[in-house]
Amino acid sequence: MDRVPLIYFLGFAPGLYQAIVPAFIAEWDATRLIASIAFGLPGEAALSLPETVPERRYALDTVKKRLHQGTFREAVLTAYKGRCALSGLPETRLLDAAHIVADGDTGYGQPVVSNGIPLSKIHHAAFDAHLIGIDPDYRLHVSEKLLVQHDGPMLEALKRLNGGTIYLPTRDRDRPDRERLARRFEDFRAAQ
Repeated sequence: MDRVPLIYFLGFAPGLYQAIVPAFIAEWDATRLIASIAFGLPGEAALSLPETVPERRYALDTVKKRLHQGTFREAVLTAYKGRCALSGLPETRLLDAAHIVADGDTGYGQPVVSNGIPLSKIHHAAFDAHLIGIDPDYRLHVSEKLLVQHDGPMLEALKRLNGGTIYLPTRDRDRPDRERLARRFEDFRAAQ
């Protein structure tokens, strides 16, 4: 029963699931009826480029994915009623749940609502590139690198954020953690 392929469905909200593939049964205990699941391809080192053109068109690519991301995104977007914290954009398909402190930071990077902010794709990219910063008082700062440029309506919309404040969730416990914002804002200032 080892290495039997399966599709693993991870529930991240009531009635919402994400398929995690590839997944395989790594071990099976028939006495206790317990299976150990492994993620990724068994024997990955033995993989080679597919031989035929059609196979190469659909070659398998293994991606490392954070299993908490779906749950984290759903909780952050719910806290902010499905709107971007910078622009108020109400289209969830265009929003990401941005981490204030990256989840690789074991001390502050937990996938909790107070470590997340819903941002549109452009705002998320600008936040990650330290072109937009949020201080611990929820004020927005736009990098001088953007402020001196003259391009078009998208850039002007980003520049208008400077000095404003973010939209906040109703519940205090869902608001961005000020200590995390302070840490992230130091990174923004260092990048200027």
